Amino acid sequence: MTADPNNESQNSPPNLNCSTPLLAYKYPCSSFGNNNSGVVFLFYQKHKERKMSSNGKSAKREIKFTKLFINGEFVDSISGNTFETIDPATEEVLATVAEGREEDVDLAVKAAREAFDNGPWPRMSGEARRKILLKFADIIDENADELATLEVIDGGKLFGPVRYFEVPISSETFRYFAGAADKIRGATLKMSSSIQAYTLREPIGVVGHIIPWNGPAYMFATKVAPALAAGCTMVVKPAEQTPLTVLFFAHLSKLAGIPDGVINVVNGYGKTAGAAVSSHMDIDAVTFTGSTEVGRLVMQAAATSNLKPVSLELGGKNPIIIFDDADLDKAAEFATFGNLTNKGEMCVSGSRVFVQEGVHDAFVKKLEVMVKHWATGDPFDLATRHGPQNNKQQYEKVLSLIEQGKKEGATVVTGGKPFGTKGFYIEPTLFTNVTDEMTIAKEEIFGPVISILKFKTAEEVIKRANATKYGLASGVMTKNIDVANTVSRSLRAGAVWINCYLALDRDAPHGGYKMSGFGREQGLEALDHYLQIKTVATPIYNSPWL
Repeated sequence: MTADPNNESQNSPPNLNCSTPLLAYKYPCSSFGNNNSGVVFLFYQKHKERKMSSNGKSAKREIKFTKLFINGEFVDSISGNTFETIDPATEEVLATVAEGREEDVDLAVKAAREAFDNGPWPRMSGEARRKILLKFADIIDENADELATLEVIDGGKLFGPVRYFEVPISSETFRYFAGAADKIRGATLKMSSSIQAYTLREPIGVVGHIIPWNGPAYMFATKVAPALAAGCTMVVKPAEQTPLTVLFFAHLSKLAGIPDGVINVVNGYGKTAGAAVSSHMDIDAVTFTGSTEVGRLVMQAAATSNLKPVSLELGGKNPIIIFDDADLDKAAEFATFGNLTNKGEMCVSGSRVFVQEGVHDAFVKKLEVMVKHWATGDPFDLATRHGPQNNKQQYEKVLSLIEQGKKEGATVVTGGKPFGTKGFYIEPTLFTNVTDEMTIAKEEIFGPVISILKFKTAEEVIKRANATKYGLASGVMTKNIDVANTVSRSLRAGAVWINCYLALDRDAPHGGYKMSGFGREQGLEALDHYLQIKTVATPIYNSPWL
């Protein structure tokens, strides 16, 4: 289905009925206030007008920040090299961005090291850091309109979900970890001899963050907020496909009062700037979110340099398991947004949908209707649910895997083709008659492709669901608590969502099993990667007790 800009019924803001599961996940009512429909309409009209110039053609947007951000200043790269960033909806050049390389990373690390060794940030009280992080969160909210716009034009994301969901989540993530900044504490130890001992949890030092292209705002907050709360300084390497949001965050960080050198941003390519971050001898820890293949390289570089600890959140081939007794209407909704949200460009996409044979045909009919009505079109139109893939390389990869699925015998129920003549759009695609051996059932697609697989018993589906090199997330749809408990404890995945999907939250630790990586982001567990434990012991003389 197309979101036709000439159709006024489609071109109006969506009906904000928060009892609808899909809408409750896409546009949480708390984001709008009580008179929410009016708020949405105002933002919708504002962006509709911004998109058009007086002659009816697309107006060119001003991109404010395109340089590197080092030691509190926006600077050109040492080489003077640049690269282009592309609007995936139009395939037009948005901006020319400074390209950082090894020498620029080195400058950024020196700034971060100076800020850590001699600057105020790690020496501030937790209370002082908390206040600055809370101010940062407020400034993010004040600039949510601009941040959402950058996410749309640089990454093909939808304005509605980003403006009213992802950007608010980003600011709330800073508030969450602001609350943790003054609660980082050690423990008193009970030693076996006349020794008094305790532990300190100290900031690990300079951290390297390598951020993926599918969710720059969300991932910036996920990585940067706990590192700041812990007292670390950092170098952030955004994906070369989507640098603009992170650069705007850097600008906002200075407005919030974060000292110079604490946050540094080096745009550039993975093979140069990313590799320099991973292998730098003066970076104390690194975090990476992205593909398993690149995660291997990051881990290898960390090991062969200074053995820095690594946190990896990598790929997934996640199962959604639908049992005979499931509410099929809700299951179809969860399978739809669990795969098609953000154009399927999510490591947690539930792209293997296992359906018990008794309800298979009925479920496929319901899912087909939902997928066909997942409207494709202008990312700024709030009636649109499906925008362009992030970049041309990913667009071509998804189309290639769709063709591979057809060749291997899977049946296309709907979709399966490019959409339109401009932009990296692909029709939301539903496959049936998929078997475990097919490429589309084994490889992470990272696109709008759903595969339906049939199963008979719980024992069978547990075995098949676990027969993957990945282990990031999963979903279980059933009304039977015994089945839910058995399956959730049997699945080898970092998250199991029962009768829901995409239940990500700042208080819920997120990470993978197997080749989906290790380490946890979100939740208080996220602080562990940015803290070291030191044991301090002193003798006790003439103490009345030990």
